[in-house]
Amino acid sequence: MKAIKGRSKARQAANSSVVDTGARGGLIARGVLYLLIGLLALRVAFSGEKKEADSSGAIRELAQQPFGKVLVWAVGIGLVGMALWRLSEAAFGSAGPDGDKPGKRILSAGRCVFYGFMAYSVLSFATSSRDSKGSDAKSRDFTSRALDLPAGRWLVGIAALVMIGIGIGVGVRAAQRKYHKHLKKAQMSQQVRRVVDILGISGGLARGLIYTGAGVFVLIAAAQYDPDEAKGVDGTLRSFAGTPAGPWLLALVALGLLLFGLFSFALARYRRV
Repeated sequence: MKAIKGRSKARQAANSSVVDTGARGGLIARGVLYLLIGLLALRVAFSGEKKEADSSGAIRELAQQPFGKVLVWAVGIGLVGMALWRLSEAAFGSAGPDGDKPGKRILSAGRCVFYGFMAYSVLSFATSSRDSKGSDAKSRDFTSRALDLPAGRWLVGIAALVMIGIGIGVGVRAAQRKYHKHLKKAQMSQQVRRVVDILGISGGLARGLIYTGAGVFVLIAAAQYDPDEAKGVDGTLRSFAGTPAGPWLLALVALGLLLFGLFSFALARYRRV
C-alpha cells in the first residue's frame, strides 16, 4: 500500500506545474532552433551562405541579434526544461496510453540525454562565448574516435544503422500522425488540427530525411574507414544541393525544418504533458 502511494506521489510530482512549464519552455526553445536552422538552410540554398545550418550555427545567429545573450540563455534554460521533462517521463512514465511501457521510458531516457547535451552546448556558449564546433566537426571527431576502438568499424556501422532507423521512424511516425495521441484535441478547432497536421507531417518528414541522410554518411565512413566521410546536420543539408534537384531539394527540406519549428510552438500550446 505504501509503495502504491509512493508511486502515486512520484507521478504527481512528474506531472507538476514545474515539469509542465519546463516541457513547454523546452518545446519553444526547440522551435526557435529549428526556425533558425531552416532559415540558415534557405540561405545556403539560394545565396551560398557559409554559416553552418545546424544548432551551433543557429545559436551563433541568435547571439548576434538584439539582446542576443539573453535569448541564448533563454534557449539554453528551455532545453534544460526539456531534458528534465524527458527525465521525469523516463522515471515515472509519460502521459497518454501505454506511458509506463519500458520501451517508452528508455526512449524518454535517450531524449533526456540528447536534450541535456544540447542544453550543455548552448549554456557553455552563453557562459564563455566560445565558438562551439559545428555538427560536421563533431560527427567527424566522434567517428574518428570510434573507428580507433576495437571493432570500431562495426560499432560505427551499427551506430549508423541506428541513425538511419531513427530517421525512418521519425518520418513514418510523422506521416502516421502518431503525435495525435498527445494532443489536447478538445481545445483545438478543426482548422487548428489541419494546420497542426501540415506542420507535423511536413516537419517530421524533413527531420527524418536529415537523420537518415546523416546515418548514410556515417555508414559510408565506416565502410571506407574514413571519418572525413561522416557529416552532421549542416553537411547533410548541403549534400541535398548536390543532387540532380539542386538547391530546390535543399530549399524544400529547409522549409520542412521551418514548419517543424512552428509545430514545436503548436505542441507547446496543445501537447499533454
